Order: sequence, then structure tokens, then C-alpha cells
Amino acid sequence: MISAVVLAAGSSTRFEATKQLAVVRGKTLVQHAVDAAASAVGEVIVVLGHDADAIEAGLALPPNARLVRNARFAEGQSTSLAAGIAACAPGSEAAVVLLGDQPGIREDHVRALATVFEDTGAEILRLRFRDGPGPTLLARAVWSELEAIAGDVGARALFDADPGRVRWIAVDEDAPADVDAPEDLERA
Repeated sequence: MISAVVLAAGSSTRFEATKQLAVVRGKTLVQHAVDAAASAVGEVIVVLGHDADAIEAGLALPPNARLVRNARFAEGQSTSLAAGIAACAPGSEAAVVLLGDQPGIREDHVRALATVFEDTGAEILRLRFRDGPGPTLLARAVWSELEAIAGDVGARALFDADPGRVRWIAVDEDAPADVDAPEDLERA
């Protein structure tokens, strides 16, 4: 089984509101990530922190999804990644890591990561759009390495430490926009 971990715990300081609840194309930002993963993987773990009650109330979880609350979210993304990975089912072989602020990530993107993992068993997979990187898949074999990561970085610390470990999957389209500030909503 492959899991998905949706990171949606941040405090959205640049957005000046709870950006996970901002609406793009009729859905909240975090709902886009959940929906992209729900039918592509076996389970979806949504990590909440800042304004967790409001975000939970704004989510429509599919049957294979559940919430995890990260009490340490203010310490940075690394704690949310660790909380999500720790919540994955014991039989999970890998986790696709999605950000809760990229509404353009689709099911086929998540499925591409899962399919290449099933075919190759690669430890770290990452989508490479024409103009930048996308979501990542981390095999269970590297999960213990995440314990050493601290602060407001996620799996990027693994890539930076040894870029040769990353197997890239080319996607012939532009990277979906991140929503970091209110003006980013129009692009998304």
C-alpha cells in the first residue's frame, strides 16, 4: 500500500489568513490536495496544526482519509512531515508528500509517483515539471532519516544532502502554482 501525507498545518503568515481554507475553483486549497490523492493511493493522512478546528470543519474526507493533529506545527514543516509519516499504516510501503497549498496537483500526478514506485522500488521519487519540482514520494526505507530533520524544511533536506538519491519523473507541463499570498489565488 502507498499512503499520501497532505501537509496543511502551517500558520500561513504571508497569506494573513488561514490559507488552507481559501477557495480555488469551488474547493478549499487543502481539499484539492486530498482529492488528488484519494483515489491514487490507499490512504490519505491530512496533517493539521494552525486553526485545525476550522480546517477540519471545511474538509470533506473520503473514506480512506484521516486527520492527524501536529501540536508542534509552530516548530516547522519537519514536524508535520514526521507526524504524517508516523501516522501511516504499518503496511504502507511509501508516502507521497503533498502540500496543502498547491491546488493544481492532480490525481494523475500522484498516480505517476505511485506507479513508478511500484515498478522500481526507488527510495525517493520527485516530479519534475518543465519549470520546477513537484510532489515527492518517500519509500519506507528513508522514513527513519526524517527524524534528523528539524525546522521549516520537509523532505527537501534529504534531496539537498544527496541529490543523486532522487529519481526524477518528468512531467511535460508547467508546475502548478503555490498559494503563499492572497495575490497568488488568481494564478491558481
